[in-house]
Amino acid sequence: MPPRVTEPIRLALIDDYDIVLGGLAHMLDDYRDRVVIIEIDTNKPLIEDVDIALYDSFAQGEADTGQIDLLVNSPRARRVVVYTWSFHPELITSARRRGVDGYLSKTLPAAELVDALEAVHAGKVVISDPPPLVHSDPGLDWPGRLDGLTDRESEILALITQGRSNADIASLTYLSPNTIKSYIRSLYRKIDVTSRTKAVLWGIAHGFRPDHHRLDAWRDGDGTTVTTDPASKTSD
Repeated sequence: MPPRVTEPIRLALIDDYDIVLGGLAHMLDDYRDRVVIIEIDTNKPLIEDVDIALYDSFAQGEADTGQIDLLVNSPRARRVVVYTWSFHPELITSARRRGVDGYLSKTLPAAELVDALEAVHAGKVVISDPPPLVHSDPGLDWPGRLDGLTDRESEILALITQGRSNADIASLTYLSPNTIKSYIRSLYRKIDVTSRTKAVLWGIAHGFRPDHHRLDAWRDGDGTTVTTDPASKTSD
């Protein structure tokens, strides 16, 4: 058990999908004495500093290192934690090299997630064990869950709806092209479409376009861009 902090951790949740953040916030409801969510839904620069920025990787892609650089370099967050189900060794190594303080699995039960956040807040680097199963904690939410899509299928459809190619999706998620194709076939059956164009239209109609671009509010706190290594940044 990490040492219990005297004040609740001030937490910012970072993802562009309201439903994803809402599920995560709801999962943490029972731990309000230990975690206070300061930022969840804003298009304005963050005014209050936070102890931890929790970067939910849903449909954002950890391989898009410019986004992680932006958080790590922001003066508004003391520490940055990636919240993910992707545990490819290169992703973990890259995140640590860029200054991330935690790399936590989305399969963690809420109590273990809060324990891990408290350990990070206390100055420890916390890397979850690679999960034996790929599915998120049942308290979380994502677009299309009520339509039968798994968390991973939902992420793939969100990236398709954003206009990403299969090659882009494979690069961002560190999944093989054949795995991407398998997910696409499965989600097409579930939403009853037969083409990428129809899948995009279905996605647009069912909440698969980002609600915001929350990282824009982290650009040095005043709308200016934090300088990062251009060679390491991919386009949004």
